[in-house]
Amino acid sequence: MHHVKVPFYIYIIGTPLNHINWYEKNKTQTADWQSEVGNLPPKAVVIADDTTKADDAYRLACEGTALLYRGDFQNAKQLLQAITRRVDRKPIKPAATMLEAFHQHRARQIGRANITNKILIELKYGQCELPRAPDVKAAVQGALILDEKTDKLPARLVLSLRELLGMVGAHEWRKKGVPIHALNANIHAHYGVYSPVRGEYLELVDQVPLNNPQVAWDIGTGTGVIAAILVARGIKQVVATDNQPRALACATENVQRLNMQTNIQVLPADLFPAGQADLIVCNPPWLPAKANAAIEHAIYDPDSRMLKGYLNGLKAHLTPSGEAWLVMSDLAEHIGLRQPDELANWIAEAGLDIVQRLDTKPKHGKARDDQDPLFAARAKETTSLYRLKSR
Repeated sequence: MHHVKVPFYIYIIGTPLNHINWYEKNKTQTADWQSEVGNLPPKAVVIADDTTKADDAYRLACEGTALLYRGDFQNAKQLLQAITRRVDRKPIKPAATMLEAFHQHRARQIGRANITNKILIELKYGQCELPRAPDVKAAVQGALILDEKTDKLPARLVLSLRELLGMVGAHEWRKKGVPIHALNANIHAHYGVYSPVRGEYLELVDQVPLNNPQVAWDIGTGTGVIAAILVARGIKQVVATDNQPRALACATENVQRLNMQTNIQVLPADLFPAGQADLIVCNPPWLPAKANAAIEHAIYDPDSRMLKGYLNGLKAHLTPSGEAWLVMSDLAEHIGLRQPDELANWIAEAGLDIVQRLDTKPKHGKARDDQDPLFAARAKETTSLYRLKSR
């Protein structure tokens, strides 16, 4: 086992500034380090191969030692699966409340990731040179480099096998896309951008009454799917904003795929662009809790900052007869993360009135999975679209 002290840097998409060191072939090796969740490079790294036993790997991973795999790629996947099974065998303590169950579930997720992320893979210019490895370069490039025309992947890059498999899976979904009934077309989510797989909230956006708005804004656009639905419903001018580079690139690509460039302008902004709009739409993250990875910012909104920022900024940005739509789930209320009357109070405090509320029930698998630790809350969940107007 070799302990190597490493400095702390920040990894920027397409420009890895962090480094990992390990001892191999009688000398210290160095490579760029990638961690989507911002983990520091492991200080202890050992070499693993097809002879490494799962129990030994699991013990080392639990101790904080990472294993850089040098054997067959498919065997590396099997080792990862074996370690994951061992993690999942840990008994789950009964929770007294749904809130306790939520925090326990999150802690288990983080602990599971910390251990399973200890199986590492090295890439050379984005390619994995292990036997039976798939061609992963396009997936890695799509995840780490926003400009697809460039090929600037590092000569040596080390990352967790779990993260690499996530990139490959996201790349396949990106190519395939998610069918959107309201568009009669597919939306293609980039790595790190939340995919619109929960179609029930999009049905609300497609069905809610429109008051002939001339200009609409989609705040926190993500893939750009809501902006596209607004155009499909007849709105000629839509501004889609986001503060995440991946989301901006993703929305721009989807707008081009749908040939809506003349109708949708994608802009970087922290919530609102300048000016006013007749219709302002936002589907903020639904759960007020800490996000532990970039993709989780589409689900978790610490202290409800985005939700409150959206509500409190509406009066200044709506035209006198303008309307705002808030798409929000009440899952947080059923978990205990938000009190039942808090959202209504925040809307009132922002000087807004609820004109109408349209509700729908979730259709995703977790809502019917009684093995899910949050099933009791998910079974009661309602997704709503609030039509709001200034007082």
